[in-house]
Amino acid sequence: MGFWADFVVAALATWRLVHLLAREDGPGATLARLRARLRPPWAAMMDCFYCLSLWVAAPIALAVAPSWRDWPLIWLALSGAACLAHRLGGEPVLIQRVTGMEGDPDGMLRPMEGHASSGVRADSE
Repeated sequence: MGFWADFVVAALATWRLVHLLAREDGPGATLARLRARLRPPWAAMMDCFYCLSLWVAAPIALAVAPSWRDWPLIWLALSGAACLAHRLGGEPVLIQRVTGMEGDPDGMLRPMEGHASSGVRADSE
């Protein structure tokens, strides 16, 4: 495979591993039990998809980087690709307009109550 094919496969593998470690219970709930036993700062790292993507992408970047000089950029690019995939697959955030004293929209937007705080924004008006 060429560099770009390797990079895409590595990006998908990075996302899959991070998602498995941070968001899934794993086979026999082994990962859920592992996360429950971890103490700070490891527990916080396993809860944060973005933080964990940096740790997972580092060794994967070694397999893709054509040279040591390229490794830091590929490492960050793989982490960024995993974060983008995570954001694209997340729940949408519904946005509502904030109204002023007279009931006129003042141009400010805020997330609607009860909805996720990350993902795609959709104006409710």
